[in-house]
Amino acid sequence: MTYHSGSRAVQDRVGVRDLADHVGQAIGQGIRPVAAAFLELQPMLIVGGAESGRVDVPDGVGAPGGGAVWASLLTGAPGFVRATGPRQISVTSGLPPADPLAPALSVPGTPVGTLALDPRTRRRMRLNGRVRPTPRGFAVEADQVFANCPKYLQKRESYETVAERTPDAPRRDTELSPSQREFIETADTFFLATVHAHGAEASHRGGNPGFVHVASPYELWWRDYPGNSMFLTLGNLVADPRAGLLFLDWRTGTTLQLTGEARTEYAPDGERTVRFTLTEVIESPTASPLRWSAPEYSPANP
Repeated sequence: MTYHSGSRAVQDRVGVRDLADHVGQAIGQGIRPVAAAFLELQPMLIVGGAESGRVDVPDGVGAPGGGAVWASLLTGAPGFVRATGPRQISVTSGLPPADPLAPALSVPGTPVGTLALDPRTRRRMRLNGRVRPTPRGFAVEADQVFANCPKYLQKRESYETVAERTPDAPRRDTELSPSQREFIETADTFFLATVHAHGAEASHRGGNPGFVHVASPYELWWRDYPGNSMFLTLGNLVADPRAGLLFLDWRTGTTLQLTGEARTEYAPDGERTVRFTLTEVIESPTASPLRWSAPEYSPANP
C-alpha cells in the first residue's frame, strides 16, 4: 500500500490525488544499483522512529505505550551504510547509548524511516522498513524505497572529518533555551521523523535561514512548501501527531533533537503551516565529527 488514509485525506484536501498516484509509482521495495552506489558514498544517515520500538498507540495518542518519536543522526566513514540485499541496507555504526532511539534499534522488527542525504550533489534517498540487529550495528528490511527531488536542499561542496572532535554529554530539558532558539531560527535545514500505524519515516525540510519560527520556548512553526504531492509526512501527522525534529550545526557537529506533537493548519489561500509543540529537547554538543563547508542555498527556497 503506497498511501494510508492520512495521506489520502491531505491529498484530497489539496486536490492532488491523481498527481500523487502518478508520483507514487516511483515508490518500490527494491534498492536499484544506482541507489546502492549512492549509499556507499554517504558519511551520514538520518533515522526516525518511536523510542519504544513501536509505532502503535493502543491506549490513545500520546499514551506511554507508544513512545516519543525522535530523529537521530548516525555518521561513519563512507561505506558504513550499504545495500546488502535487493531489499536490505546494513549500517555498521550505532547510536550513542544516550540517544533516545538507541534501545529501539536493538529490538527486531522496530519500524524506522531512514534518509540518506548528500549535500554535495543535492540528492537524497529514503528507505522505510523494519530493523534487524546485527553484530556490527543493524540492518533494515525495506518496505518502501524512493528518491526525492533536490528542492529546498542546500548545497555544501565538501566536508572533513575532525578526528579530535569527541561528543560532549547531552543536555535534556523540557523547553528551549535562548541559545537553542537562536540555533533553530538560523537553521537552513532540519529533519523530521513521523509515524503511522504500520511504519515510520524520516524526511527533510529546508529553506533560507529563518524559515523555522520559534513562537515560544515550547512551540515553533514553519510553512509547508510545495513538494512532490505525496504528503507522506503530513499524512502521518493526520494519523498520529507525534513527531521528532533534528537540527544539525553543519560546522560544529552539535545536534538538537526535539520531540513532541505537530499539526497542520490550512489557510484560505492554500498556504499550509505546521505547528510543533515541544515535549522534550536534547542538545548534544559536537555529536558529529563532520564539518561541512558553507551552504549554497537552493534556488527553490522562497
